[in-house]
Amino acid sequence: MQISGSAKVSSLESVTTTVISQTLRRLLFVVAFALASLRAWCADVADADLTPGDREVRRHFPAYAARVTTIRLWPGEAPDEPRPIGAESVGKGTRSSHINNVTLPSITIVQPKNATDATPAVFVCPGGGYGSLGIDVGGVDVIRWLNELGITGVYLKYRVPKRHQGFPMHHHALQDIQRAMSMVRSRAAEFGIDPRRIGVIGFSAGGNLGAMLATHHAKEDRLYPATDAADATSCRPDFVMLVAPAYLTMPIVSGDLDPALQLDKVARNITPPFFITSAT
Repeated sequence: MQISGSAKVSSLESVTTTVISQTLRRLLFVVAFALASLRAWCADVADADLTPGDREVRRHFPAYAARVTTIRLWPGEAPDEPRPIGAESVGKGTRSSHINNVTLPSITIVQPKNATDATPAVFVCPGGGYGSLGIDVGGVDVIRWLNELGITGVYLKYRVPKRHQGFPMHHHALQDIQRAMSMVRSRAAEFGIDPRRIGVIGFSAGGNLGAMLATHHAKEDRLYPATDAADATSCRPDFVMLVAPAYLTMPIVSGDLDPALQLDKVARNITPPFFITSAT
């Protein structure tokens, strides 16, 4: 039995179509799996997975007043963790509640409810001596004020307490804010944020952290290997506001600025503009 040329071509086309179809299905499966994995840690943290600190911050922003999103900074364990840290908890002080023992750093993005255009955004870095993180004072109160001005506030829950073990006191917190700034800027359209107007306001130790980010935003200053594509986005803040910043001198009780600030890198149009205030 002879098979005509047209039948052979038809058979070949059928086989080719089947192979291409199977390959595309496999490729789509891989892409879908990758996207699902990415969403698992990039998406808003489910209520059941919120830490005590996340819940306490979010409690101050009811759904009718703002759009609130909490995101983990790292897909697995945060980098350079040298020793075990106790469970995260919220303590109550005389002036402010505070978060202790942060091993799952996060950002809580609080957007003005009625914003229609892309807004500026400000990372709020609370103080606490790199031992804990303030919530009510120098934290959610500042975000409320920002929202009233039509500005998105981002509460940065960075790692505390200081890990020591040979690391500078700001090391792990600086990793967290570098990562957070890149994540927010890379997803600015999703959050209705202007990527060219993202700044930092820091209080006390948070002010130290803001100062460190201002001089540690170049590619060579990134304190961890790239985690994903977001880390290719600049972590340079567009402006920095320091309120009673701490630990800018070394020794602390001296007039000598800490060499870790890398003041030799301060340059016009590279270092972001600063506003610094304090009181005695």
